[in-house]
Amino acid sequence: MKEWCRQNIGEAPQFDVKTTSQQLRRAFTRMGWVTEETETQVLILHPGTPKTALQAIENEDFDLEDQDTPDSDRETVFELEWQLRDFIAHNIESQRLDGKSLRLYVDSQGDGIEYPTGVGRIDILALDSDDTFVVYELKRGRVADKAIGQISRYMGWVQKNLAGGRTVKGVIVAKVISQHLRHAIVVVPNVSLFEYQVAFTLNQIQEADGPSTVEA
Repeated sequence: MKEWCRQNIGEAPQFDVKTTSQQLRRAFTRMGWVTEETETQVLILHPGTPKTALQAIENEDFDLEDQDTPDSDRETVFELEWQLRDFIAHNIESQRLDGKSLRLYVDSQGDGIEYPTGVGRIDILALDSDDTFVVYELKRGRVADKAIGQISRYMGWVQKNLAGGRTVKGVIVAKVISQHLRHAIVVVPNVSLFEYQVAFTLNQIQEADGPSTVEA
């Protein structure tokens, strides 16, 4: 989304490196754009976009990375990748990789979220307690082995431009890791696989006892 805004300054709202995806969506709405959520993506539609165009978009399968997820699999997932990204980024210091704590990488380009590179944007770029770079690639559903090529591209860029000889590790996070990816990872060093789980708990609240009183 931010990349499109950079390329279309005249039509896009103003933002900076700290602007979140949610803030950008609200800004587009204030400008009269229409926001629609499908099962796989958020659509930001130019004012006046016909409903028929929206229906055509919804019928397309744009999310090729999720092609291993069957239509019948309706388990609870983060329906949008930015939700998964923001959750991990906001809780990065509670995460552990190979037993080491993590923190977001911060420099003049940003805070490690949607970190810009010459080969695309890294979902999350972090450092561990030994200052080893950690590249996160996030997928909301089931992920195929093609994710290896994507994260390797980002890791290679970090190795060449930021690491200064230090090790670069990769983390792929998805709802379900496919068997193809489990096999591919055997010969790919420094890349770890994680599956996330979403759980909600409801705690019943009892009604108040008797009439309330007001203290002076």
